[in-house]
Amino acid sequence: AAGIGNRLKPLTNDGPKCLLKIGGKSIVERQMEIFRSLGLTEIAVVRGYKKEKIHFPDLTYFENDDYENNNILHSLFCARDFMDGPFVFTYSDIVYDHGVVKKLLSHPADIGIVVDTHWRKTYVGRTKHPIAEAELVMVDKRGRVTKIGKDVVTPNEAHGEFIGLAKFSTKGAKILTKEFKRLVAKYRKRQNQAFQHAKEFKKAYLTDMIQELVDRGYGVYSVEIKGGWREIDTDEDLEKANIFWSKKKKSI
Repeated sequence: AAGIGNRLKPLTNDGPKCLLKIGGKSIVERQMEIFRSLGLTEIAVVRGYKKEKIHFPDLTYFENDDYENNNILHSLFCARDFMDGPFVFTYSDIVYDHGVVKKLLSHPADIGIVVDTHWRKTYVGRTKHPIAEAELVMVDKRGRVTKIGKDVVTPNEAHGEFIGLAKFSTKGAKILTKEFKRLVAKYRKRQNQAFQHAKEFKKAYLTDMIQELVDRGYGVYSVEIKGGWREIDTDEDLEKANIFWSKKKKSI
């Protein structure tokens, strides 16, 4: 939850976009409710931009004070002390159904990422966040991820879109932290050097790290969904998400 959310300004002038409300409830509150309903009661948030605005009880907080210069991967590892056992990772600007998280938790993979195979539908009429920005995924016949990232997989190649929700078992967490530690040592004196599809290691996305794990032979598996989520990156997205959730509420 460390990012600024520039494309949502002026709505994010006073606080991070995870505090924007959908159906009268903030994005982060919706996420917490779902996690707790599924038994995930130890929840950590990485704060950066306007961090004092995020102050919910019963949460563990980590600070990314360099949020203007780094990106999602380094922001995640601000919470390194929370990653010794199994954990679920989520972007702080996405909303999803209870069933999406439940399906992720029930998947047997040590490293599983949620992939929407009906992803094209979310881009219909989405003019301010084009398909070119989607974190698309290719998988093999076993459901193992082979390629992932923006501008890495073409829409015609894509099996689906990574929504920004993933899980790591104890084994998966050890793999992730071990490989990140190796990369930190490798790039210590060359932070500005490219890493995977990031122009520099410090600016890497989680998808760059996932691709690194795939390239090194680790199994990263796709957990398939067919919709049931929304990303909030622009005012247009926020409006669509509110419409989407109001319709869902009426249908329950």
